[in-house]
Amino acid sequence: MESVILIADDDPRILNVVKLYLEAEDYQVIDVESGENALEIIDNRDVDLVLLDLMLPGIDGWTICKHIRKNSKLPVIMLTAKGEENDRILGLELGADDYIVKPFSPRELVARVKAVLRRTEDLGGKKNVYSFPGITLDALTRQVKINHHDIKLTMKEFELLYLFIKSPDKVYTREHLLEQVWGFDYCGDSRTVDTHINRLRSKIEEYGFDGNIIKTVRGVGYKFSKDGL
Repeated sequence: MESVILIADDDPRILNVVKLYLEAEDYQVIDVESGENALEIIDNRDVDLVLLDLMLPGIDGWTICKHIRKNSKLPVIMLTAKGEENDRILGLELGADDYIVKPFSPRELVARVKAVLRRTEDLGGKKNVYSFPGITLDALTRQVKINHHDIKLTMKEFELLYLFIKSPDKVYTREHLLEQVWGFDYCGDSRTVDTHINRLRSKIEEYGFDGNIIKTVRGVGYKFSKDGL
């Protein structure tokens, strides 16, 4: 079944070009020009991915992204004329899966859409449940249990833990984590990885579990360690 993609942008030219390229790849496209219409579609239709302009009239893209992350794991690619590093970091902190700056190549945008959808689908692969003493992760339902308690993780926190837990003791550099979880060539520093790792550790520790199962490998990056489980 074809994927349904919502494009929210107040520039009709961008809507028309992006819709043309996506439909050529057999995606079903819904296009809207306001934040209110975008929210109505998101809350009432089955959508597989959102291309979201930040500077929408009415309800802006930041607010819509926050709304999506409070209610679902729906993939979001932010589409905006703002290219400053702080805007990229904020977009990712809000839970965006990717970030593309205008003007952009429609072909590159289509490639990023495919990459994000592929990563989302990969979470439902052949092996769904990963269990270790005291911790269980279900990739299909996106549920994590610590000492039999459900813990609430953001999309990025979940994807980081999923990446770690399916390859115990494999060391990931910050650059590799950015590429695998955020899915694009990050132009700034790696602060966002460290921030997400610290938040993930804190949430794990809230349920009486050792957050240092995600170990820092000095000078390299991070790994999920089975030692002490």
